[in-house]
Amino acid sequence: MRLFSVTVLSCIAAFSLLALHSFAAEGELDALRANVPLLEEPTPEPLYRVEDRSLRPVREYPMQPPTIPHRIDNYQVDLNANRCMACHARTRVGETQAIMVSVTHYMDREGNFLGDLSPRRYFCTQCHVPQTDAPSRVGNTFVDMSDLIRGSRQRSE
Repeated sequence: MRLFSVTVLSCIAAFSLLALHSFAAEGELDALRANVPLLEEPTPEPLYRVEDRSLRPVREYPMQPPTIPHRIDNYQVDLNANRCMACHARTRVGETQAIMVSVTHYMDREGNFLGDLSPRRYFCTQCHVPQTDAPSRVGNTFVDMSDLIRGSRQRSE
């Protein structure tokens, strides 16, 4: 029975590869794979260095989620555990000297404070990300709000 299952799975895998090959038109590009033709293997990008800062970076706009100033490789953040809270939980910051998560992370949708982290704020990397020294993929024309205000004041004087 086990040999039969392995044979069936092998046939399904082979059929899937053939189907993929037949559906992929020659020369068709995939934007998610750096515009490499579908039937070619792309050269992987290098692993970029994560910025490791001891100083807090300036936020670019109000309510911007702060970036993560350290590596988070192999951090478990799933339904079973949240590795971030080992340092950033309210009860741990005295010992770890990490920044406590915002009190808003302990609030439910109605604004009621909870005894523990809100389920809607549990998955940290939905909003917070580490920064790397990777080159920019697209141009950036962002202007900080304070620079805009300062520029409009200088023009009016």
